[in-house]
Amino acid sequence: MSDLTFHVSSSPHVRAKDSTNRIMLYVILGLLPTTLFGIYNFGAKALLLIVVTIASCVASEWVFEKIIHKKSTISDLSAVVTGLLLALNLPVSLPWWEAVIGGVFAIVIVKMMFGGLGQNFMNPALGARCFLLIAFAADMTNFNCDAYSGATPLAAMRNGETINRMDALIGRTAGTIGETSTLAIMLGAIILILLGVITLTIPASYLITFVIFMLLFSGHGFDMNYIVAQLCSGGIMLGAFFMATDYVTSPITPKGRILFGISCGILTGLFRCFGANAEGVSFAIIISNLLVPMIEKVTIPRAFGQVKEKKEGN
Repeated sequence: MSDLTFHVSSSPHVRAKDSTNRIMLYVILGLLPTTLFGIYNFGAKALLLIVVTIASCVASEWVFEKIIHKKSTISDLSAVVTGLLLALNLPVSLPWWEAVIGGVFAIVIVKMMFGGLGQNFMNPALGARCFLLIAFAADMTNFNCDAYSGATPLAAMRNGETINRMDALIGRTAGTIGETSTLAIMLGAIILILLGVITLTIPASYLITFVIFMLLFSGHGFDMNYIVAQLCSGGIMLGAFFMATDYVTSPITPKGRILFGISCGILTGLFRCFGANAEGVSFAIIISNLLVPMIEKVTIPRAFGQVKEKKEGN
């Protein structure tokens, strides 16, 4: 009988080569097209804001972990991704020090105070954006810059104006640094899908639900030109592919991901049609993040062989 050597180990027995920093590197790669277009579209001020926001997030994580004597985790690149996503959700005219405050809030309050990566209950970048919208509403809704002046496409449509859909598709419009070019966002999304970082479940259920909601309740009926303009304007494409798909704050169950996307789509439609703000994506995703525990509770499949306990008397 041959000499056999058995290796015994605890689960998990199936391992993947993708580490946290590799996945974050893929996300950065996916965000590169819209980042580069944002810099091209808005100029050096956009680059400065991106650098400052990323630096504030990385520095906040490093300092916080030094204070609590915890091993540094900045090498996993999650703080870089948070800073980049936050910067792409900011108007280029925002003062740099407000962006720094947003970076500190994202890392310290939303992420580290709840235990760090994997423990946060909402997307840190979106949490910081909503905080800045509340704290500095005037600056966060000021999209006038050297390249553009006037209302964003969403604000223009709310006022009954028509917009150039090709400009909205390419990105030659006012808006936040990373939301304007649908083409650049879709190119980045394709990169993430091909690399296996995200699937289409959440984005598809999000966007399909949003389209159905707008067809029913926007007051424009089945005007597909209006629907296309809505999809190409604001942060819905960036939110659907890069923030709603966040591993930590989205459901793990297949049915849960669908329900999560439906929730995001309905809430975005509600905010855009009936809310005071023409956008609504950030608040829609954050509210849906808060619903994740309940969504997972009702969508986790029953274990094989498990039966419901019969009540006494039955």
